[in-house]
Amino acid sequence: MCFNQVRFAVDNGEQKTENGERGVGKATKIEKGFIGTFFLYLLPLYLLVSSCNSATPDYVPKPKGYPRMDLPPQTYQLLKEDHPYSFEYSKSAVILPDTFRMAEPHWIFVAYPTLNASIQLTYKPVQNSLQRLSGFINDAYRLAGKHQVRATGMRERVIRTKSGQTAVVFDLSGDVPSYTQFFTTDSTAHYLRGALYFTVADKQDSLQPAIDYLKKDVMHLLNTLKWKK
Repeated sequence: MCFNQVRFAVDNGEQKTENGERGVGKATKIEKGFIGTFFLYLLPLYLLVSSCNSATPDYVPKPKGYPRMDLPPQTYQLLKEDHPYSFEYSKSAVILPDTFRMAEPHWIFVAYPTLNASIQLTYKPVQNSLQRLSGFINDAYRLAGKHQVRATGMRERVIRTKSGQTAVVFDLSGDVPSYTQFFTTDSTAHYLRGALYFTVADKQDSLQPAIDYLKKDVMHLLNTLKWKK
C-alpha cells in the first residue's frame, strides 16, 4: 500500500492565552470523540483511497497512424537513355531532363507525377582528379546540411550496394523538402548525387507513407546502378 507523507495535528489540550502564551486546558468530550472516530474509521478509509489514486495505471500508447495513400506496386524497368550510368527505376515514374539554366549534361529527374515527388540526379565526371572529387563530396555534405535548419534530425549512412558501389546516404526527418540525399562514386571517373524532393509543402506525418515508399526506390536505384565505360 502506498502512503503519502501526511501529517496529522492532534489537539493535545494546549490553549493560547490572550497575550499569546501557551496554557494547558482539557479536551472536551466532543473533541475526544471526533479524534477517536477519525482514527477508527476515517483514517483507514483515507489511506485506502489515497493508495488507489496514487497507483500508476497501465498505459498502452496508441500506434501511430498515417493517412491512407494509394501507392502503385513497386516494379522496375531499366534506364534506356544514353547516360554514363544505368539503373533500374519505378515503372510508375518518368525520366525528365533537368532544364535548370545551370544544369549540366546527364542531369535528370526520376519524376513521380502521382506522388508530387522526384529524385533529382546530378552527374559529374571526376576526370581522375582527387581535387575535383573532393569538391563534389564537399558540395554533397553542404547541400544536405542546408536542410538542418528545418530538420529535426539527420542520419548519415555509408553503404555497400549490391552492384558493388559505395554510397553515402543522408536520411532527414522533420518538415523538410528533401528527406533523402545520397552520392556515390568510383573515385576516378564517375560521380553521381541524388536528392528526393516533394513539390508539396505537407507535413512529414501526412507524407510518411510516400517517403517510405520512395526510399525503397532510392535504394533499388543504388543497388542496380552501374557505370558505363
